[in-house]
Amino acid sequence: MVRNGGRLLVETLIALGARRAFGVPGESYLAVLDALHDTGGVLDFVNCRQEGGAAFMAAAHGKLTGSPGICMVTRGPGATNASIGVHTAMQDSAPMILLVGQIGTDIREREAFQEVNYRAVFGTLAKWVTEIDRVERIPELIARAWVTATSGRPGPVVIALPEDMLMEETAVAPISGAPRLHAPDASATAVQEAMALLETARKPLILIGGSGWDDAARSALQGFAERSDIPVASSFRYQDQIDNGSAVFCGDAGVGMSAHTKGLLKEADVILALGIRFGENMTDGYTLLTVPEPAQKIVHVHVSDREIGKVYQPVIGIHAAPERFVQALPERIAGPWADWRRKAREGYLAFIDKAPAQPGPVDMVAVCRSLRGRLDGEVILTNGAGNFTVWPTRFFRFGPGMRLLAPQSGSMGYGIPAAVAGKLERPGATVICFAGDGDFQMTCMELATAVQAGVAVVVLVVNNGTYGTIRAHQEREFPSRVSGTDMTNPDFAAFGRSCGMHGERVERTEDFDAAFGRALASPTGAVLDLVVSKEALTPYRTLTEIRAAALSS
Repeated sequence: MVRNGGRLLVETLIALGARRAFGVPGESYLAVLDALHDTGGVLDFVNCRQEGGAAFMAAAHGKLTGSPGICMVTRGPGATNASIGVHTAMQDSAPMILLVGQIGTDIREREAFQEVNYRAVFGTLAKWVTEIDRVERIPELIARAWVTATSGRPGPVVIALPEDMLMEETAVAPISGAPRLHAPDASATAVQEAMALLETARKPLILIGGSGWDDAARSALQGFAERSDIPVASSFRYQDQIDNGSAVFCGDAGVGMSAHTKGLLKEADVILALGIRFGENMTDGYTLLTVPEPAQKIVHVHVSDREIGKVYQPVIGIHAAPERFVQALPERIAGPWADWRRKAREGYLAFIDKAPAQPGPVDMVAVCRSLRGRLDGEVILTNGAGNFTVWPTRFFRFGPGMRLLAPQSGSMGYGIPAAVAGKLERPGATVICFAGDGDFQMTCMELATAVQAGVAVVVLVVNNGTYGTIRAHQEREFPSRVSGTDMTNPDFAAFGRSCGMHGERVERTEDFDAAFGRALASPTGAVLDLVVSKEALTPYRTLTEIRAAALSS
């Protein structure tokens, strides 16, 4: 059968297992769009409003499913808009393939209209960047991209597709299917050495993070930790990987981590790090563990050998998939850790349960208490970046069947696209996006995408009229000198209604429960505009207190 490059590409993606692509249409890949017309919905194209939103959706899809999120954009501005999602996928270790329409091969190096050297632009952002010059190589290079995105430490791949190549015809057939990839197992010797070291600990700690975890692996780890009485902390924005109701869960190590969590990492003498990428956020700027040889003895288990010893030199480094490693753990190990584990758990609960009522119209402590009481089963929480993220990430407790989609990169605007991708993939889930007012305005146009795609998500806008994170830093460093951080906001509820969603402004804490019920009942989703005080920048320190401390120092 003779087919053009666009059709060969689409048929190859379908054979590999792709069922959804996110994108903004462009004239540079019309042959691909035409081929999508005839797939009968097997490969669905989600028509997004901006390439950054489309790329966020693809990154979130990869993080949620472990299968590459596919993003399709046009050349030049389309690709550079999408770069934010590529960076996010890389830092999240999320598999993703960005397909970029490219200028024709016959006019390269002339600075043609929207011409970009994608290898140069994306070379440090992605795992691999290439351009397909010959139509016959489409199956080969798309299959390689799929394997590259999903193997080792997962991440994004960028492929440029010259428009003349996509129009060429060939008799080459698409690939027959995706390979079955088996991640490396841990040897029995490695497991025994790790357990022997852990048994010598006075204050052991398990850190969990990264991608690749499934229900069986999470259950195996939790069972081992509970039977062994070892506390478990998550790395930045991976607290959904263990049941937060378990007596061993003791919090997350990430941006703005509590003094309690910092203390756990400092005091621990042996740390079993599973799937962890030892980044700046989970180490409080590399201060909790000394580079390159920390006082804590580290057993680092990672699917990529390039992550082991990249920052911290472990006592034992194990090149294995963490989810395979935990399946090989013994039933339990014994040690005098009961008090250490109990205090770790109590510290985590105290951070949530002892938070004071927040000043202002809507108290987010009370809002999160309400959500914890009424959300169960299959739930996906999403957020972008800002001080407001303390509410979904620290004041919600993730149970079985619940997921958190939040960016390791600290990128504003991720939450709404991630919510759309999450609801498309898991239509039966309750999907809630937390968004700061500045965060919301980065990608709010993708709510129109949600309505067009027929997915109902609920967006809670934490509206305090300021870029809260920057304002907090500003008050610490330059107290009382407010510059560039205040915002005059639109009517967020009206914006939601204009997209076809339910929209409502909540100005009193006591009105939240009923408003949230109406939001959940809306068949088209909802935007709830929560009026929050600037004073409530953090759960335990008001803006005035931050400023006063800076002025007195």
